[in-house]
Amino acid sequence: TAIDQEMEAKKVGIQLTPEERFDVFGDFHPEDYAEETEQRWGDTEAYRQSQRRVATYTKEDWLKIKDEGEEVQSSLVAVFTTGSAPDSDEAIAAAEAHRQHISRWFYECSYEIHRGVGDMYVNDNRFRAHYDALALGLAQFIRDATHANANRAGTNN
Repeated sequence: TAIDQEMEAKKVGIQLTPEERFDVFGDFHPEDYAEETEQRWGDTEAYRQSQRRVATYTKEDWLKIKDEGEEVQSSLVAVFTTGSAPDSDEAIAAAEAHRQHISRWFYECSYEIHRGVGDMYVNDNRFRAHYDALALGLAQFIRDATHANANRAGTNN
């Protein structure tokens, strides 16, 4: 099983030893989602760009990505739990930080793509469960904030 997971991790571009992968991802195995990801988005430039980028990341890069992602997520939770509206300045800033995090580390996340990410957080039960476990209703809030952010940027698609 360990060899299979290592081979799959290399296939999806994660160039870490099994010990490093555990330090970064814990019990989560990104390679478990590789086939689904490739089927859904493999023909897109965003997918190809992400594959190129992650193939170069070191353990330190992944830890930086993880820390930054946790900060972005914590910010979204904080804005939501204070009762801010999804189109408030605070929510839009948190949504924009989320979009920038994706763009910085994985692929150029346009506002249109970010709308789709927000939609996925509501429509895919795995994402909804993750975010709603942090704060019930958070998935919908993030979706609405990503749309509000795109609207404010002038992209109404």
